[in-house]
Amino acid sequence: MAIVAPFKGITYNPIFMQDISRLVTPPYDVISPEEQEFYYQEHPNNVIRLILGKKKMGDSDWDNRYTRAAEYFARWEREGILVRDQEPAIYITSLTYDAGNGLGKKTRWGFIALVRIEDQDSKVILPHERTFSAHKEDRLKLMRACHAHFSQIFGLYEDDDRRIIKAFSQFVAEEPLCSFTFRDGTEHKMWVVHDPEFFELVARVMEKKVIFIADGHHRYETARNYRNLMRARYGKKPPNRSYEYVMMYLTNMADPGLTILPSHRLIRRVTGFNLQDFIEKARAWFNVEELRLSGNHISSDASLIRSALTGHGQATTMIVFYPKGDHRCYAMELKEGARDQMGDDLHPALKKLDVLVLSRFLLQKGLGFTREELDDDENFHYQSSLTRALEAVMTGGYDMAFFLNPTSMEHVKEVAANLLVMPRKSTFFYPKVLTGLVFNKIDPYELIEIPGH
Repeated sequence: MAIVAPFKGITYNPIFMQDISRLVTPPYDVISPEEQEFYYQEHPNNVIRLILGKKKMGDSDWDNRYTRAAEYFARWEREGILVRDQEPAIYITSLTYDAGNGLGKKTRWGFIALVRIEDQDSKVILPHERTFSAHKEDRLKLMRACHAHFSQIFGLYEDDDRRIIKAFSQFVAEEPLCSFTFRDGTEHKMWVVHDPEFFELVARVMEKKVIFIADGHHRYETARNYRNLMRARYGKKPPNRSYEYVMMYLTNMADPGLTILPSHRLIRRVTGFNLQDFIEKARAWFNVEELRLSGNHISSDASLIRSALTGHGQATTMIVFYPKGDHRCYAMELKEGARDQMGDDLHPALKKLDVLVLSRFLLQKGLGFTREELDDDENFHYQSSLTRALEAVMTGGYDMAFFLNPTSMEHVKEVAANLLVMPRKSTFFYPKVLTGLVFNKIDPYELIEIPGH
């Protein structure tokens, strides 16, 4: 059973709320070095100093970006820049956005609370993507230095009756704690709720639910690793110590505001690439159709590719390939029965994924990449915008791009329910949950109050 509880969150002092758009950032793992510098310059109290501090020459075990983050966090609390709620709360959020897919504006509703960390085999909190040790080591160093959760794990739950969201109405009629438009055009509001009856409703609805991790797999595993370290130091009992919980942003899968974008693949360099040889190999698994591009009207070329993807992509796997310097792209429709050739090591649920069809056939067999090489962040990049990905190849920064349809929610659920994991960047739940709205401080002696217990 999923245990969900309110907590005494830390937020920016209300006097900063008029400037909060200058204090928050996207999650650390999507911030480029250029964006990191921008957020540093944007405001002296921007959360970037906590989640992604700068490295300095001469960094040591006692003076590094993690210890500096801890110093900022402590000083901002001491100076009243950050304030902790005196009572447990659940934080309701709304996020209004336009995904740029022609569907107009949507609003996604969610709430921020604590969720009890589960062991890997519990089948209560289910991941769906691979994680990498270097990212977890980095986040664990930050958590050990600061003893806090700065960013929420993005979790999904099923509630077709929308009982929790319906209960929001009585609270969102009031003025929110903050309301702002972020620099990417997304509109955000957050309400702080101290109502015990609401806490009990949330706990009751969630206790029989499975939570699917949409985003934040590394942070969730890091929270579990931190919990284990704290258990070794302070013990497992009582079972509701604060380090047994992690801060999550939870959204109903039935929310019409939920959007999954594709993760198109960009490859910087492919040694010895020969277009004709590659297309000939691809024809073993795909029906290949050439599409003529204008080469000088990116928006119309992007529309052509998008139409090719959606034309057959609902019934089978459709991938569009574009090589640098060509005025053609190649629409590749997977042949009937080709999935049987993907390998006996793959579960049937994984064979349905377009990203694995791309990986097994085109990247490994077609281009000769090993599975280890596919994890090379220097060579493989990901882009949710089809137009930007196309432009990146046309301007010469990359050798090629592979355009994909988004992974469906049903496929995410099927993979996670079978305790399987997808390749990295298989999903992009849009928009990301901003970091800086609320933090959770971890005191090993503090006990979390569980509603109804």
